[in-house]
Amino acid sequence: MSNQPIGVFDSGYGGLTILKELVATLPEYDYLYLGDNARAPYGDKTFEEVYAYTLQSVEWFFKQGCSLVILACNTASAKALRTIQQNNLPSLDPNKRVLGVIRPTSEVIGQLTQSKHIGVLGTQGTIKSESYLLEIAKFFPEIKVTQEACPEWVSLVEKNLYASTEADYSVKYHIDEILSKDAKIDTLLLACTHYPILINKIKQFTPAGIRIISQGEIVAKSLISYLNNHKEMETKCSKMSKKRFFTTGDVEDFNEHASLFFGAEIVAEKLIF
Repeated sequence: MSNQPIGVFDSGYGGLTILKELVATLPEYDYLYLGDNARAPYGDKTFEEVYAYTLQSVEWFFKQGCSLVILACNTASAKALRTIQQNNLPSLDPNKRVLGVIRPTSEVIGQLTQSKHIGVLGTQGTIKSESYLLEIAKFFPEIKVTQEACPEWVSLVEKNLYASTEADYSVKYHIDEILSKDAKIDTLLLACTHYPILINKIKQFTPAGIRIISQGEIVAKSLISYLNNHKEMETKCSKMSKKRFFTTGDVEDFNEHASLFFGAEIVAEKLIF
């Protein structure tokens, strides 16, 4: 197939912060983005729900010609990726691949801390899954990882309240909470793709000297490495610098919000499952 874009999936808008970095780093490739806005947020849903929704979306990507799909959603990566890779891919198509954002982040996060104390800020689903605790321990067993669920942050961003006094209160509260659990934290990981939109607030309430890590650049570098090491996959990916966007939610609403995440105007198409 000549049309084989790289699929990028998220429960809503957040994955566009990942796609933005992918396009900046690897502009020659074609990309197909899907935001499952109609069923967002995923953070408070069960493992079974997130798995079912994510699998349905992955199957859609495959039908569109994608040989490689990136789950640019921490909750989907935490709750659905492993099961899809192990149980579904062999029967769906063993030559296709589904990747997430947790492993590539965990592979490098230990190189970014001096104190060996890391804080992870994420949704309820990501934090409860303990995926970052398990993955970071594989690569950096000496590092202490402290987690903090920030369930209202996604809603603040999607309601355009990321610069509000309500955001001030919530961001300060959760930053204070995680630092009270471990005062030696010198690196904070934003383990949700929505959270970079709150970066100004997060910086405002985070003490100087603490590094704040967003995932976009990490995932983009990881994709370069993956494609270099898997030429059989790299040659399948079409390269005409084309981008298409789909949402299961309201198209006008998606277009209005998406530019904030992607940094450029977007015209999305409607997908009904």
